[in-house]
Amino acid sequence: MAASTTIESDALGLSARRRGAGWLALRVVVAVLGGALLAAAFPPLGWWPLAVVGTALILASLRSASIGAALVIGLLGGFAFYGLHVMWLTTYLGPVPWLALAGLESVFFAGGAVLIALAWRWVTPLVDHAAWRMLAVPALVGGVWVAREAVASVWPYGGFSWGRLAFSQSESPLGELVAWVGSSGLSWIVAFLAAMLVQAVAERSLRPLPRFAPVAVALVVAIGFPAFPIASDSTVRVGAVQGNADAGLYSDRQRGDILDDHLQASLPILDEEIDVMVWPENAADLNPLRYPQAAGVLDFVTERTGAPLVVGTITDGEEDETFNSLLLWEPGEGAVAQYDKMHPVPFAEYLPDRQFWYPLAPDLFDLIPRDYSIGTRPNVFDIETAQTSILAGLAICFDIVDDALIHQMVDDGAEIILAPTNNADFGRSSESIQQLAIARIRAIEYGRSVVNISTVGVSAIISPEGSTLAELTPFEAGAMVEDVPLSTAITPASVAGKPIEITVAALGLLSIVFGAVVARRRASRFGDQR
Repeated sequence: MAASTTIESDALGLSARRRGAGWLALRVVVAVLGGALLAAAFPPLGWWPLAVVGTALILASLRSASIGAALVIGLLGGFAFYGLHVMWLTTYLGPVPWLALAGLESVFFAGGAVLIALAWRWVTPLVDHAAWRMLAVPALVGGVWVAREAVASVWPYGGFSWGRLAFSQSESPLGELVAWVGSSGLSWIVAFLAAMLVQAVAERSLRPLPRFAPVAVALVVAIGFPAFPIASDSTVRVGAVQGNADAGLYSDRQRGDILDDHLQASLPILDEEIDVMVWPENAADLNPLRYPQAAGVLDFVTERTGAPLVVGTITDGEEDETFNSLLLWEPGEGAVAQYDKMHPVPFAEYLPDRQFWYPLAPDLFDLIPRDYSIGTRPNVFDIETAQTSILAGLAICFDIVDDALIHQMVDDGAEIILAPTNNADFGRSSESIQQLAIARIRAIEYGRSVVNISTVGVSAIISPEGSTLAELTPFEAGAMVEDVPLSTAITPASVAGKPIEITVAALGLLSIVFGAVVARRRASRFGDQR
C-alpha cells in the first residue's frame, strides 16, 4: 500500500488526481523558477550548484503531469531558461531573433518534458523496491534529458547545443568529470543528481535518512572523483592578438580597418620569441588571397616574428561560394593551408532553405548579406615552427560547440585547439563568457589546451586541465604570449563520450516504451478481473 501511495504522489506532495487550473499554474510557476535558476548556473553568474536545483524543480514539476500539462510546463519552463540564457541575441539584433531561437529551443524542451513526464509515470511502477527506485528511476529520467539535449544539439540545421547542462559546470568541481564521461555524460550526471533529489522527496515510504543519504553520497562521489591525469608532451610559444576591432554587423568602418587594428595590437610582441601567432576570426577583413595590400601586412608580421600566423578571413570558392576561413600564413611563403568553417551558424551566417524562410521575414533576413558555404577541408593545420611541427585543431567560433568537429580534430592528431572567434555583434553581453566556458569544458574533455582568441574578447588561453594560463581585458586591444602545453593524451571521453550519450539516452527512451507496455498489460489484466 505504501509503494502504491508513493507512485501516485508527485514530487510536491500533491495527489495526481488533484488536477486543474490551480495544479497546472503551480507546476508552471515551479518550472519557470527552475528555468530561471538553471540559467543562473551558466555565465555570467555561473552559480553552478543551481544547475542541480533548477533541473530538480523542472523535473519535479513534471511528475504526475498529463501529456498536455507537460507540454505547457515544458514550453514555459524552457522559455524561462532559454529566454534568459540567450538574452545576448537582443544586444544589436533586437527581440525577433531572440524570440525565434528561444521559442524553437522551448519547443524541443517541451517535447523532452513530455517524455520525462511519461518516464516518471511508467518507469516508476516498474521498480518495486523503494531503495532501487532511488537509483534506477533518476538514472533513466536523466537519460531522457540527455536524449533531448542530443537531438537539439544536431537538428535542425546542425542544432544548437549552447544550453547543455555540462556547459554550466566549467568552473565547478563536477567539470573535471567531463574528461571521463564527455559532455553528454556530464549532463547526465547533473540530471541524475537532480532527479535523485526529486525522487528522495517523493519516496514517502522511506525515512528521511535512507531517502536523502544516497543523494548526498552521489554528490560527494561526483565532486570528489579524481581528475583524469593529462601529461604534457611539450609546449609551444603562442602569441594571440585581440585587436578590439569594430567588427560587428552594424559597424561603421572602412574595409581594412579590422586588419589594421590587429596589426597595431601585434606590434608590441613582434620582437618576442614566438612559435606561432593567432589572430581572430575575420581579423583580415580584406582577403589576403585577393588583395596584395592585405597579403603584405601578413608578410610583414610573419617575417618580423619568423613564425607562422593563423588568421581569419573571408574567402571565395567555386560557383559563387563564400567561406568563413582560417589561413596558415608562413613567412616568405604566404598561405600554405586553409580551413573553411564546417559549422556556419544557421540564420546568422547563412539562411537555410532561403526560398521558404525569406518571405516570412524579409526585413530580418536582409541582415544576412551572404550565405556562407559549409567547409569540407580538414580542421587541423600542420604548423611548422622553428623548433618542430605541431598539429593544431581549428574551431571557428560556433565550431567549438560541435561534438563531432572537436572529436574529428582530436582523432586527426590535434595537440592543441585554436579557437578564433568574433564576438563583436554581442557587445558586452554574456555571449563571449558563455563561449569561453564551453571552450574550457572542451579543454578538459579532450585534454587539449585551447587558445580562445576574439576580436573584442573574452580572449584567454586555457590549459588541458581547464585553468586559465593567460587572459586579455575585453574591449581593449592587446596581445598575450604564453608557453602553452601540447598533449596527445587520449581521455576516456574521447573514446567513450558518444557511446555514453547513446547508451543513457537509449536506456531512458526504451524504459518509457517498456513501461508503457507493462502499464497497458496491467490495465488489461485489471479490466479482465473486473
